[in-house]
Amino acid sequence: MSENGSRKDITVVHLMRHGEVHNPEGVLYGRRPGYHLSELGRQMADRVAEHLEGRDITHVVASPLERAQETAAPIAKTHGLDLATDERLIEAANVFEGKTFGVGDGALRKPDNWKHLTNPFRPSWGEPYIEQVVRMMGALDAARDAARGHEAVCVSHQLPIWIVRSFVERRRLWHDPRRRQCTLASLTSFTYQGDKIVSVGYTEPARDLVPAHLRAGAKPVKGKSKAFGA
Repeated sequence: MSENGSRKDITVVHLMRHGEVHNPEGVLYGRRPGYHLSELGRQMADRVAEHLEGRDITHVVASPLERAQETAAPIAKTHGLDLATDERLIEAANVFEGKTFGVGDGALRKPDNWKHLTNPFRPSWGEPYIEQVVRMMGALDAARDAARGHEAVCVSHQLPIWIVRSFVERRRLWHDPRRRQCTLASLTSFTYQGDKIVSVGYTEPARDLVPAHLRAGAKPVKGKSKAFGA
């Protein structure tokens, strides 16, 4: 194959986590509607749109949840594209939706909830990891096909992004949530050669806007959980 032909066979799909959400009550909102970006979250979305302005983006798609749609909108606008929606990019289901998850003052202190914590490998409190892999791989492949030879952006949520990356990089799916490398408004980029993923990259274009307690590896702070910023 010629060098030009080889380049045309390269497609990059960027999985982006949405920006910060307005959630003063600290609720684990999960798939619940009505949670929108905060002003800071909108700044994060604009920052990533600026970061990607010179890239060959030909397809932008997002989870149906408001925070993902609002994060994707500036990117689609910058590139003159319609924003598509893919249900497969949605947040992982979780039985603790609607509850608070602060350190020492949240749902995990209540014995009635302990029955949901019996199996961290599946996990017992939400959508099975393997089901997240299946739907997210389907969404990635669809974006690859829509942007064949170019680049696509898919806006999703922390857990599904981390799980599909772990699968691609051949890591175990169960993990310590505090060790996820997937901060707000980050890009996890999958490079395809033809239909095969050949590399995975990670960048944080809006890192300076991310509150310190929400960055990867940050220690928990009482009253400020990382769980609801998914």
